[in-house]
Amino acid sequence: MTHWPLFPSLLAALAAVQGTHPQSSPPGDDHVARSGYDVRAFKPVDADIIGSDGFLAAHPDQRFRLLGMEARRSGRVDEARDYFRRAAWFADKLSQGALGEMYWLGEGGERDRALAYAWMDLAAERGARILLAHRERYWLQLSEDERSRAVIEGERIYAKFGDKVAKPRLAKLLTSARRKVTGSRVGFVGALAICIDPAMGKCGAAVTGDQYYNDRYWVPAQYWQWQDRIILTPDPEGEINIGPLDVVGSDGK
Repeated sequence: MTHWPLFPSLLAALAAVQGTHPQSSPPGDDHVARSGYDVRAFKPVDADIIGSDGFLAAHPDQRFRLLGMEARRSGRVDEARDYFRRAAWFADKLSQGALGEMYWLGEGGERDRALAYAWMDLAAERGARILLAHRERYWLQLSEDERSRAVIEGERIYAKFGDKVAKPRLAKLLTSARRKVTGSRVGFVGALAICIDPAMGKCGAAVTGDQYYNDRYWVPAQYWQWQDRIILTPDPEGEINIGPLDVVGSDGK
């Protein structure tokens, strides 16, 4: 059974798009299939906008995910686990998957395979095949006792971090931030110039209001649709022998 690592291919791909690796150019179609990410869901201006301080302040899911990636890359795995958990609180599926992988590997704390499965099951809640594959790989390696505990832990985790309760937390922040735009006079947004790279009292880079306040960043339903588009459904590079998918949710059914 192949262990296809989640972090290098899944999280690092988005890190490149978010600008944390400036030397990296956007991956081509071949890398899209390998990474599990559809970077074509991004527009050229996306990397600049989503990496700006103002955007991250209003999107704690991405802010804490980014901090988690940076902490893990720096070897601060205990901090990384905490940051991913904060991002998971705001329905970030990638961070929920990252937590699953960290529990599975024992990074940032004691190894707990039952908890790893519960977090990966939650990460796959929206049906992303790349996360479902990891979830099923975990399940096949659990003992019967671990499986029983995984179901119990899953119910607890879903109650606090499932989309039903986590999405409204972020939706409230996004709606509030967008409502503040010029007193909600949306017709004037296009004329605005938004500074996304302030430095020493000057603006190093700016985008239009239409670009910065695009619905895919601020309207909850469209935001999640855009985020979900980033994760592709094809199998990752290399074969993962997980057998037939036996979908097991937090209720054990």
